[in-house]
Amino acid sequence: MIPPKYRSFSRLVSCLQSRLLAQHRKKMASGQMSRDEALECTRCRHACHVMLYSETATQLFGRIPIWYIVLMQMRFDGLLGFPGGFVNPSEETLEAGLTRELLEELGVAVPVSTEDHVESCFSPPRSGTCSSSSRLILHFYVKKIEEEQIREIEKAAASTAADHGLEVLGMVRVPLYTTKSGGGLSCFLSHSFIGVARSQLVNSLLRLHLVSPGDLREALRGSQRRHAESAQNLQAVLKLTGEQP
Repeated sequence: MIPPKYRSFSRLVSCLQSRLLAQHRKKMASGQMSRDEALECTRCRHACHVMLYSETATQLFGRIPIWYIVLMQMRFDGLLGFPGGFVNPSEETLEAGLTRELLEELGVAVPVSTEDHVESCFSPPRSGTCSSSSRLILHFYVKKIEEEQIREIEKAAASTAADHGLEVLGMVRVPLYTTKSGGGLSCFLSHSFIGVARSQLVNSLLRLHLVSPGDLREALRGSQRRHAESAQNLQAVLKLTGEQP
């Protein structure tokens, strides 16, 4: 029997344990995990990607502030994504593997550290990948660099990178502004992204305060409208191939 003076403390400990268990269950249900927890999954595959960005004082047309340069890339499959790739933690650290992938894709060995790590999570499952041995864990990093480094990366990616024109079709900058006609970020977000890359981009823009929540909300709403317009346009273009409705 617990003495009266310890009962309140016992209830507090029990309450805290229940909350921690609930938080753990919620995190696991969403696929989120810590870097260390992810590395404990030895039967999983691991992929690391990074968002590189810098501040800039340049203006579009000399009047629209760009504020920040955020790099993404057009992949071999026509989808937008962040630079990076598969890493084998049994042979190298996640960060060393990511740096190696960046050298292949960007032509520059951008050093990435554990301090740049943002999140680790399971990739959304695909059909036929239910077993734990085929599960993919995604590790996402964000690294702020100087604008001059961004320019050097863009030049090297198109001239010396081993994967240019093969796995990587080209580097692209994310337009964080919105023009009077509604172009810019809204149009960019309406494109097709690989896996969770769009969510990683949006979360990073919010977390780093690169775009205000209100502006980002409007851009996403605009993207939804553009998706509807694109569907109609695709139906019209499909007719050019002889396809009948």
